[in-house]
Amino acid sequence: MDILMPQLGETVAEGTLAVWAKAVGDMVQPGDVLFEIETDKSSMEITATVAGKLVAIHVEKGKTVPVGTVVAVVAESGDAASQSTATPAPVAAPAPVAAPAPAPVAVPVVAAAPVVPPVARDPLYPVATPTQNFGPARLSDGTNVTPLARRLAAQKQVNLQQVKGTGPRGRILARDIEAAAASGGGQRALATGASAESIIAQYANTPHEVVPVDTMRKTIARRLLESKQTVPHFYLSVPVMLDALNTLRADANQAAVACGSDLKLSVTDFIIKALASAMVRVPEANAVWAEDRILRFSQADIGVAVAIEGGLITPVLRAVEGKSLSAVSREMKSVVARARARKLQPAEYTGGAIAISNLGMYGVHEFSAIINPPQAAILAVGAASRVPVEAADGSVRFASQMMVTLSCDHRVIDGAVGAQLLEAFKKAIENPVALLV
Repeated sequence: MDILMPQLGETVAEGTLAVWAKAVGDMVQPGDVLFEIETDKSSMEITATVAGKLVAIHVEKGKTVPVGTVVAVVAESGDAASQSTATPAPVAAPAPVAAPAPAPVAVPVVAAAPVVPPVARDPLYPVATPTQNFGPARLSDGTNVTPLARRLAAQKQVNLQQVKGTGPRGRILARDIEAAAASGGGQRALATGASAESIIAQYANTPHEVVPVDTMRKTIARRLLESKQTVPHFYLSVPVMLDALNTLRADANQAAVACGSDLKLSVTDFIIKALASAMVRVPEANAVWAEDRILRFSQADIGVAVAIEGGLITPVLRAVEGKSLSAVSREMKSVVARARARKLQPAEYTGGAIAISNLGMYGVHEFSAIINPPQAAILAVGAASRVPVEAADGSVRFASQMMVTLSCDHRVIDGAVGAQLLEAFKKAIENPVALLV
């Protein structure tokens, strides 16, 4: 039985074999861990589904291969022919009894079936698996694109929006992609910058260390470059007062300790809940762009960026608007722990319409974050600081304030909608008692 590199998500095209738990010649049973794989977002143990013997390992530890690659072969217990079965001892036969010879019977001659030679193929790549998503069959302007043309455009990095189709009703054909790539008229979909060779040459005389780029860092680089070049970002910033929230949070945590609970609410927990409340109040912002349509959601699914070794990941909390602050806090602690251990399942870090990136704990007071497609917005949260503010009677007092910046996809969220979302978020943070109801 061939053991394949599994696909841990719709956008995952390859995986790195991190650890082999079995060696060639080992016997395995269903449920035994064979190996552990790492993708750009998580790691997972792969178990055997049949009993047998591990007879071959095709992918070494640390090697990255596409989804569908044969990484090992397990000979199932029933595969081996029973040639080794002991031959039973002969049994003494009774004395033969003479019998009349039977009449001869005509036996038809059947021609032997022709031997069909096996189809030649690479034993390591028997499964044809696409390594990337080639996009929709119809562009936003209504132009149709053939499957082959979409694949060629992705491989040659030709921007389909820049190609004029020569097929029926303007359909883009494979020959149109070939012509655009050859002439340079199609323009590359994504700029790649200077080549690695030219950059290395500039620093040839400067002492340096070469650090290999792992799958996670490659994916982060590709997706964020794609985001900045294909998503029309705009930014809105607003200061938010935290005095009421800090008081409520301190009281809630003190009450939890008095009751013997280990619950400890963080500012991030309040931010997640407040953003979910704002998404409910401004449903136009709870949406994503899907080329020729907008998907608008009825629940607030919010991603939270988590820094892990080698990069970051954004687990998504589902239907936050219907959860209590304590439930949000416990779920957040759980996903952060599993994210840092790379144990999240693909369903836990996909989807959502908006995300939160909080760098306040690092002392960063204000920044703008890059949207993580297909999400349509991300809220950048800075550190709190004491600032002078004017009181109602005209006097000056000091208050706790943090700056938040909303990055919006202008295809989905207009300026007014983004401003309404920030206004609703600000009201929820500055009046946090409503978040407890």
